[in-house]
Amino acid sequence: MSLSIQGKTAIVTGAGHGIGLAIGRHFAERGANVMFADCDEAALETELAGHDRESGPVRIFSGDLSARLALANLLSATLDAFDRVDILVNAHRLVKDSDPLEADPQEVEEMLRHNVLGSLRLSQIVARRMMKQAEAGGEGAQAGAQAGAIVNLTTLAGARPAPEKMGYSIACAAQEQATRNLALVLAPHRIRVNAVRFGSVMSHELQAALKTDPGLRSRMLAGTPLGRIAAPDELTEVVHYLVSEGARFVTGQVLTVDGGRSLVDAVTGAGPGARPV
Repeated sequence: MSLSIQGKTAIVTGAGHGIGLAIGRHFAERGANVMFADCDEAALETELAGHDRESGPVRIFSGDLSARLALANLLSATLDAFDRVDILVNAHRLVKDSDPLEADPQEVEEMLRHNVLGSLRLSQIVARRMMKQAEAGGEGAQAGAQAGAIVNLTTLAGARPAPEKMGYSIACAAQEQATRNLALVLAPHRIRVNAVRFGSVMSHELQAALKTDPGLRSRMLAGTPLGRIAAPDELTEVVHYLVSEGARFVTGQVLTVDGGRSLVDAVTGAGPGARPV
């Protein structure tokens, strides 16, 4: 089973912070060319300041990743730099609180635009490029080698009600369904699409939430059977597997990485030593 991504070209969105940044760095350290994309140009410049961004394997792109033109420019910049794209990781997320009864419809639309439509549009244009590359190369079809791999990041909010973040919760569920639909359509082209649903992982958003809610950490630990919050690099290994040839027969799946948190009933606290989350 080959897990190598040496020489592959990846686009990673949401790569200015947290999990997206960790995934991009992980890929680059393992020999991949990586386009780090984010709306936060300052974060990209700061985090990747030590890399050769002229001729090395790392490039950055900043822009509104929910806008069609920016997405087209992102793909063009990647092709200009590396000539191809083999991997896409949609890690860009916008998380906001919302009142389920008083939520402004525009806020829900914003969650869908940033967390679903942007990723979907980017996946569509990248998939078309992957298909074109496969047609031009002609190699690998007989052996079942993949023509490309796409991974979407989502959270437990897509599988369990999160009324205080209703718009985001709806967006996560939609992202998972988009994953399944794209996987089915792209399978004949040897392009795999999967999602990683995470919970107890120290994301950029979780770091911010822990600062404003002193009791959140203890509640999360109580509701996580493994009793801890994972570091971002523990999620990157899972994403790495899904984009590698080692997972070439895996598509349309939503893989949960949450330390067992989804096993615990959020209302009754059912589980080994658990309390309500």
